[in-house]
Amino acid sequence: MGKPNAHGSVFRYEGQVSFFDARSGPCYRCLHPEQPPPGLVPSCAEAGVLGILPGVVGCLQATEVVKHLLGIGEPLSGRLVVYDALSLGFRELRLRKDPACPVCGQSPSIRDLADLDGYCRAAEVPAGAAGEPGTPGEVTAEELRDRLGAGTPPLLVDVREDWEVGMGTLPGAVHIPLGSLPIRWKEIPGNREVVVYCHGGIRSLQAMQFLRSRGLRGVASLEGGTDAWSTRVDPSLPRY
Repeated sequence: MGKPNAHGSVFRYEGQVSFFDARSGPCYRCLHPEQPPPGLVPSCAEAGVLGILPGVVGCLQATEVVKHLLGIGEPLSGRLVVYDALSLGFRELRLRKDPACPVCGQSPSIRDLADLDGYCRAAEVPAGAAGEPGTPGEVTAEELRDRLGAGTPPLLVDVREDWEVGMGTLPGAVHIPLGSLPIRWKEIPGNREVVVYCHGGIRSLQAMQFLRSRGLRGVASLEGGTDAWSTRVDPSLPRY
């Protein structure tokens, strides 16, 4: 529609701010040319966000709006400001307009938001995958304990973030954060039973769905995640 966008995003302790005006600079699609599969990016409910952070980022967005309306100052068009709340530091990255951008490039192919339908939806968990404990697609902590003690134990894949893994993980697990799964999923062998897990069992269900969509059928999700494992199997694994 040719309207500028005062952009802001928050994730845990970090915020990003920019001003996208495709008439004179890059658009949001220039910054992120490819969308991740639906549901693979953790929500704030799953990953958390410092409560004060949206206020800081929102004030910066509002500043850009006022500058634009009054025609004063230097807009953030073509620049991305990254704010780290833990160090109270700001970094600035330069953005370039992509001449091949399908939205604002020389030959745009995306002209309607309907073209992005599906990317804006949360991933739907397969039937039976998110039901009661023990339903197809999930294994309980006790079932996983027994399987790990069998002759051919499953491969464990930890889809949590680095800071979570630093607090403790299941023995022998391979660490592939959920956001990296679309790039690294081929590291997981297709001829072996796999159990993916996270903190509470939500992200692992999404990871299971994604891996199954790529043809890996022997994939299950740990019901209740590391929290269930800690409370019902191994209390030495820290809870958080």
